[in-house]
Amino acid sequence: MAEDDDIELSDLEDSDNDFEGEGTELLAAADIGSEQMKTSKDLEAVYDIPVQVSAVLGKATMQVSQLLKLGRGAVVELDRKVGEAIDIYVNNRLVARGEVVVVEDRLGVTMTEIIKSEKS
Repeated sequence: MAEDDDIELSDLEDSDNDFEGEGTELLAAADIGSEQMKTSKDLEAVYDIPVQVSAVLGKATMQVSQLLKLGRGAVVELDRKVGEAIDIYVNNRLVARGEVVVVEDRLGVTMTEIIKSEKS
């Protein structure tokens, strides 16, 4: 008394082979997801470590005698042009370049380029 909605055992055996590749892909995706979670958990140990972030508008070289002559209102010419990207350092290591922005009444930096460091 099989109804039209019932599945025959032979139909199930044939369909098992259709899913072999998909199961492998799902397992691989699960492994990648668990590795990403594991990496995130490993990084949690360093989240609270303070770092020093510096945004360098430009640099200038001068003699000590010139430095001593500087006073209020003195202008020091930097090696950058207006609109040129500034360097962003983390713990004295160049990590990015960016642009100066104004956020309410403070200056900020928008990162426009991430610098990939070569491992030594």
